[in-house]
Amino acid sequence: MKNPLLALLACATLLVFPFENYAQKPASPAQEKPQPALPPQNSAPQQQPAQEGPTFRAVVNLVDVLATVLDRRNKLVSDLDKSDFKIFDDNSPQEIRFFSKQSDLPLRIGMLLDTSNSIRDRLKFEQEAAVDFLYSVLRRGKDQAFAMTFDDEPQIIQAFTGDGALLRDEINKTRAGGGTAVYDAIYEACAKQLSNPPRPPGDQPDVVRRVMVLISDGDDNLSNHTRAEAIEMAQRTNVVIYTISTSTQWIQLSQTDPSKLANRKMHLTEGDQILKDLADETGGRAFFPYHVDDLNQSFQDIGDELRNQYTITYSPTNFIANGRYHKIKIELPNRNGDQVRARRGYFAKSRTSAANGTQNPAPPAPAGPSPPLSKP
Repeated sequence: MKNPLLALLACATLLVFPFENYAQKPASPAQEKPQPALPPQNSAPQQQPAQEGPTFRAVVNLVDVLATVLDRRNKLVSDLDKSDFKIFDDNSPQEIRFFSKQSDLPLRIGMLLDTSNSIRDRLKFEQEAAVDFLYSVLRRGKDQAFAMTFDDEPQIIQAFTGDGALLRDEINKTRAGGGTAVYDAIYEACAKQLSNPPRPPGDQPDVVRRVMVLISDGDDNLSNHTRAEAIEMAQRTNVVIYTISTSTQWIQLSQTDPSKLANRKMHLTEGDQILKDLADETGGRAFFPYHVDDLNQSFQDIGDELRNQYTITYSPTNFIANGRYHKIKIELPNRNGDQVRARRGYFAKSRTSAANGTQNPAPPAPAGPSPPLSKP
């Protein structure tokens, strides 16, 4: 029995080994599917693009200032040249790099109405003043405006439009109630609306004039942003703020003698002073009327001012990327009696924003009588 079993095992071995060897043989070239050739890992490509030269980046720190010049009669002066101006940055004289006269520019206007409880008795005055301003200044087909109300928080009631009737209708629907968030309204209007307003076809950046008209009593009691932050955002976005006070606390209503009506203005309230600071810091004007009719000529003057301004650009010789506030002073050495209205300062870029080519965010600052002026 042993011999037959050995014979069977030998036969089985001979049958298995040939098949295993056949299975391990590589397929013929005709049977193989072509595989794409992969370059070895970590190897350089066969063809390298031409090497570019080194890239150099330089931060150019330019400051743009819009200036309005009035004579001693408060009439617009529009015939000045670069040589008439001297500009100082923190009392250090600067060279004017670029200068231009800008006239008849399209306007982008933000109309901000205080609808808090504190102005309930003057709401009709606000509505009339806002509508009168728009009809005095807004040119259909060229200028555009939006309307925002604010009490507990800001709210857009009409987006940018050139249609004064639409703006009028929405403004006349406003109702009073709630707290007063003046600084939040200014900040949001500048950051979200006036920083990137609609532009006429084919325009280049900064060829529209950004304007804010703020009608309020100035008594903020609810904002998350400080006054310094609101002013800084307006300065960064080149927004000129005009303020109209709704306060009548400084009016002596018992005065009826026509010869003494000019003396009805007794003093500015704290809110009035805030409105004045907002305007002065951004190159605008503050108005303290009692009747809407007192504003008619002023509105026309504002329209003329906004379309006849000078642009002065300089590169500060004392620039340090530290985010610090710098005071701006503009003089007219050879123009006795003429006065310049322009923003009072700017915030330098920080080191981070200068390196990235971006503007640094508005830093927190305590609210005070005139925060940007006192900020280091």
